This record gives sequence, structure tokens and C-alpha cells, in this order.
Amino acid sequence: MARRAVCVGINEFATLPMSSWLSGCVNDAHDIAATLRTYGFRGSATTVLCDSDATKPAVMKALTSMVEAAEPGDHLVFSFSSHGTQVPNEPGGDDEPDGLDEAFACHEIARSGDQWSRDTVIVDDELHDLFAGVPKGVLLEVILDTCHSGTGLKDLDDVMQAALLGRRPRYLPPPTIKGLGRVREIRASTPPRTVDRKALVELTKPRGRATGKPVLYAACRPAQTAADATFDGRSNGAFTYHLLGALRERPDSSRSELHTAVTARLKSGDFDQRSTLEGPVAARRVGFGQLW
Repeated sequence: MARRAVCVGINEFATLPMSSWLSGCVNDAHDIAATLRTYGFRGSATTVLCDSDATKPAVMKALTSMVEAAEPGDHLVFSFSSHGTQVPNEPGGDDEPDGLDEAFACHEIARSGDQWSRDTVIVDDELHDLFAGVPKGVLLEVILDTCHSGTGLKDLDDVMQAALLGRRPRYLPPPTIKGLGRVREIRASTPPRTVDRKALVELTKPRGRATGKPVLYAACRPAQTAADATFDGRSNGAFTYHLLGALRERPDSSRSELHTAVTARLKSGDFDQRSTLEGPVAARRVGFGQLW
């Protein structure tokens, strides 16, 4: 059985002002990679891409290589810590319930008109298509410490409160006022429940006749922001910090028990975000790294 991982963390962005940079994403990537070594992942089988190395072509190349090399019995992990955003669905593209694609910012994220360029973000559809190639009998676990729905910044008071606590939301709104207005119009015409289902349940749900078994650990619910925070003088994503802490304390816990522990830790730290766990019911009954 082979174990392979791609861990991505992006604090610095080539075209964004420093005020939009993050602090804990690079630490997230290295910390997850270190934790995976305790689960039998060798350093040579774990690709860590940070800041300027984490361009869209580099991330997609590493992910594609990992998926294409997978064989039954393998354990794959993909972690991504960065800003999340949304971009309007392309005309003629896949039918999106809310008219928006979830997207994840790469190092070179840049504008294209009033929106972010799809060439500089990883769109959820691309993950869907890639993960559809995971063979039967392969375990794929995905860890996202980023906001994954544009509803995250609907309340300015929430953003201001986060700033007062020394925390920064991992979400980028559209790059222009016009672009923001368009996204708000699209979102306003869609029932929130539909948006929630699309953003969470289908984020890693393979299309077509995929046979892989993806499990998703996400930092927050669609209407929340994932926090970039400081713990004992060191920056991390709040979700990553507490996920890895819970794994250290109870390495034998089931995924459901792990999720409960992370929720309790976030509450005790006065974080409003609530992590999510998506995957088959049977997957929740066994622990991290275990197929069902």
C-alpha cells in the first residue's frame, strides 16, 4: 500500500496587497505533512507546495500525478490552506445550483475583468473531474482550511470582530465593486439551502462513474469564515490547529469522534466557525486513514 500526499499552504499572493495576505497557511501545510509521517507517509511521497511554488499549474500537476499513480489499497491526502472565493459559472459549463463555482486561490490569483481569473484559481469542478479518476479501493482524504462559499463575508460586523481578535477570514470577495454586485445578485436568486448543499456535499463528490472514496474535512460551514489565527505566538488555521491537536490526543478515534472533538475545541477557543465532515456513513465510523 502506497501513501501519497499533496499539502498546499499559501500566505503570500503575487498580485494581492499585503493586507490580503495570510499568516498561518504555510504552517498548516508543513504541520499536516509532519502529522502524516506518523501515519506512514514518507517525506519523498509528500509534496509540500507553499507561496510562490503553489501556482495553479504546480498544484494541479502534483494532484494529477498523485491520482494517476494510485492503485487499490493506497491512501491519498490533499490539504489546501489559502483564501477561498467564488466565480460565476461559465456559460455552457456544468449546471451549478447557485450559478457560482467555489474556487481556491493559488499564488498567482489575478483579475479577469470584474472577477477572478479561472486560470489562477482551482475551481471545484476541476477537483470533481480529477477525483473521478481515483481507482476503486483507494482512500482519498481532503482537508480544506479555507472558506468555500461566498456567503462567508455577508456581515461586516463579523469581519470587524475577527480583526479585533487578531484573526483574518480566509476569503476573498470579487476584485471589483461591479463583480461583487454580480455575485450578490446571483446568490440572492438562489435558496440558501441549495447553496449549502452544493458547497459542501458536492465539493468532492466525483462525477460520472467514479469509484474512489473521498472524505472531506472542511474548516467551516458555507455561511461562515475560516479563521487565520495565532496560537502560542505561532500562526495557523484554527481548523488545522485543532484537527491535528485532536488527532494527537486521540489517534484511535473514529472520524465522527474526531469531528466532535474539533467542534469542542473551536467552541472553547471562541471561534464561531464549525468544521464539517462529508463522506459515507461507514467512513465516519472508522478512523483517519482507514478504508471501510
